[in-house]
Amino acid sequence: MTIAVGSRLPSATFKEKTADGPVEITTEQLFAGKRVVLFAVPGAFTPTCTLNHLPGYLENRDAILAKGVDDIAVLSVNDWHVMGAWAQQTGGLGKIHFLADWDGAFTKALGLDLDLSAGGLGVRSKRYSMLIEDGVVKSLNIEESPGQATVSGAAAMLEQL
Repeated sequence: MTIAVGSRLPSATFKEKTADGPVEITTEQLFAGKRVVLFAVPGAFTPTCTLNHLPGYLENRDAILAKGVDDIAVLSVNDWHVMGAWAQQTGGLGKIHFLADWDGAFTKALGLDLDLSAGGLGVRSKRYSMLIEDGVVKSLNIEESPGQATVSGAAAMLEQL
């Protein structure tokens, strides 16, 4: 079953690369008492994710935060090394959280996993965005196709804020 607006996020622990190395960050640390935009991508360094989805959030970071959002995070079913390298290469390191859902546990708990084995990627996350307030989903935007980043893009999120 897919998570829905009004649902509380399941507890999970992610890994994130920082200047001091990898750190674990829990859903409670990231979302409790905060208003956070979370968007997910099928894979770091993949074309739509790198050329379309992520850049919109980096370019609109200040505008999103100005709407009363405390933090922005991108999530992918990748390891923290890959997410850290992606953050570094795209100039996003330190601007938004790059969360590694390394085993896909959070993604599966949300019901937003996607089998891309036919394309050589294995089980990944669907492309989506959500606004979360104090751990509760306030808006959820799931793309019909993993190759599109329209309803889950930064422009659409800005309109919802």
